[in-house]
Amino acid sequence: MTTTGHCLCGDISYEIENPPAMTGVCHCKNCQRQAGSAFSTLAGVPKSEFTFTAGTPTLYTDSDTSSGNAVERYFCGRCGSPIYSALPGQPDTLYLKTGTLDDTSNFQPQFHVWCDSKQNWVTLEDGVPAIPTQA
Repeated sequence: MTTTGHCLCGDISYEIENPPAMTGVCHCKNCQRQAGSAFSTLAGVPKSEFTFTAGTPTLYTDSDTSSGNAVERYFCGRCGSPIYSALPGQPDTLYLKTGTLDDTSNFQPQFHVWCDSKQNWVTLEDGVPAIPTQA
């Protein structure tokens, strides 16, 4: 089953061969700033199963992180939609920003990370692991 998605303006579109390997929510301050929201919803996808069908994203390397590890943040250079993040320490996985999926009806977070910096008005669902920090 192929999953598809695109940025706000449509310049960048993609497809994924299989369902994501995992799903989660990051509450770190950098993801909040990057998303312009309280958190970032993510889907871990094997890089080998992800293909751009239109466009090429712009890269911003975020090196001022709480963990000290750089995060590569890919986004549409025209509309600014975040597409995915990549961690150099995990070269075979990308973390897709699930708001860009054409169908988000199956998104269920399996975990929350960086919960020590989550917005205090955000309530986490019982039964979903909540990790204070993530190195």
